[in-house]
Amino acid sequence: MVEGRVIENDIDLNKIVDHLARHAHEGMGAIVIFIGFVKGDIDGKKVSRLDYSVYEPYTSKKLEEIASEEMEEGIYDIKIFHKYGNLDVGDKTLYIIVGAKGRKKGFEKAIKVLERVKFEPPIFKLEHREDGEYWVFGDGTRLKRESRDVR
Repeated sequence: MVEGRVIENDIDLNKIVDHLARHAHEGMGAIVIFIGFVKGDIDGKKVSRLDYSVYEPYTSKKLEEIASEEMEEGIYDIKIFHKYGNLDVGDKTLYIIVGAKGRKKGFEKAIKVLERVKFEPPIFKLEHREDGEYWVFGDGTRLKRESRDVR
């Protein structure tokens, strides 16, 4: 069963892995897990936190859509969980879990899903660091946030 949604708290990976492993008798032989987290240094600059904002319920629908669209033969399950809110250095931000027939297919699919998650859902990331605030885009481009004054 595919799943995609935004979350506020960490997930229980052991529970998910145990659930997926029950499908081994159906031919699944690998579970690939990607966990993204807030880095403390970008381009030699100290990061204090990331603020993630999302547009719900559309963001969760888009994450689930990505998971559904990436299902194919040899892939048994795809789960995508993306956190939102103000996250500190070391906090987990993104979980991608792929149940696959084998490791190669699982890793390839996890990478493909990750690239889609970086670009498609409306997830906005504001990076707070020692030299200012930066909007971060899916390709890693950073745009310095200027004054908050609105006219």
